Amino acid sequence: MEQEGPISHARAFVRVLPALLLVAGAFYDYFTPAQFSAAPLYAAAPLVAAPLYSRRATVLTGAATVLVVLVVHQLLGILLQVQAVAETVTVMTVAVLAVLINLLVRRSSERLATQREIAEAAQRAVLPGPAGRIGGFDVAVRYEAAQADALIGGDLYAVQDTPYGVRLIVGDVRGKGMGAVAAVVIVIGAFREAAEQESTLEAVAQRLERALAREGTRRDGVDALEGFTTAVLAELPHGAGVVRIVNRGHPPPLLLYGDGTLRALPARDTALPLGTNDLGTWPDRAEEHGFPGGATLLLYTDGLTEARDGRGRFYDPEARLAGRVFQEPGALLAALAGEARRHAGGFLTDDLALLAVRRPS
Repeated sequence: MEQEGPISHARAFVRVLPALLLVAGAFYDYFTPAQFSAAPLYAAAPLVAAPLYSRRATVLTGAATVLVVLVVHQLLGILLQVQAVAETVTVMTVAVLAVLINLLVRRSSERLATQREIAEAAQRAVLPGPAGRIGGFDVAVRYEAAQADALIGGDLYAVQDTPYGVRLIVGDVRGKGMGAVAAVVIVIGAFREAAEQESTLEAVAQRLERALAREGTRRDGVDALEGFTTAVLAELPHGAGVVRIVNRGHPPPLLLYGDGTLRALPARDTALPLGTNDLGTWPDRAEEHGFPGGATLLLYTDGLTEARDGRGRFYDPEARLAGRVFQEPGALLAALAGEARRHAGGFLTDDLALLAVRRPS
């Protein structure tokens, strides 16, 4: 929130800048000797208006600029002098160019809006938001792009109620672009199928490993050699106050208790990310922790912990959340996303995905 005041003031100033330039140019022309010209100030006014104003407002700004030049020259009695005519022609030319620039900017903005709509539709298709309540648990997810107009990246999440309990995954595919999106689709598709069919969380993780291995054989170049996905899989058995976790090279989940106590759940046995079986194989081992009523399980990608402030200090969710109580998971995720952005000065360096599940008291 601290960033909004200065930014809004700067935007307001820029929007009135063309008028200020015209006033400054008129005063400069009128009160300085004839050999001095305010043509740069006049020319700047429509050029500043072009990317900011509508087409009509840009045309009016250009017309107003030409009118101001003619009035000032008339008052000075130099309207038909060579230098004054050259200045007027220059300003008129710049005004026409400003209208053309405005047209190009508007067309680019329309294309960008279309691309943004397509990206949002793709994100909703690949990462649909889960229901607010699944299997008796309160659920919330949040996806924060590093850039406001960025396309979908490689962060992923999914929640599914199965015969073995509510199962969920949060992961981060290496890289960006369509290759990362393809891997996201593979992981989520394999997870949804395996979550229904496999009786253990370890078997679900192995299904994801095999799915990525199959995909890797169809990919060329560096992605085929270096592609991997960090992920945390969790299982909340029905009727049992526990959570089982398999961590494949991902930031550890956090468990927030109803009294504000916080506990990190790092893996006791380190495992490599999904898609790295060619480097060695280690058996997956699900670790079980108590998950009492009123507690919230938080899973996140490293876009949260890699948010840095101006001094290079990383955002620490454990330190920030300790002692705080949130009545519902959506409020927790909103607070985290907002604090991470403010900590990073409004600009995240990486996308982040957040998933919180609360067991009702």
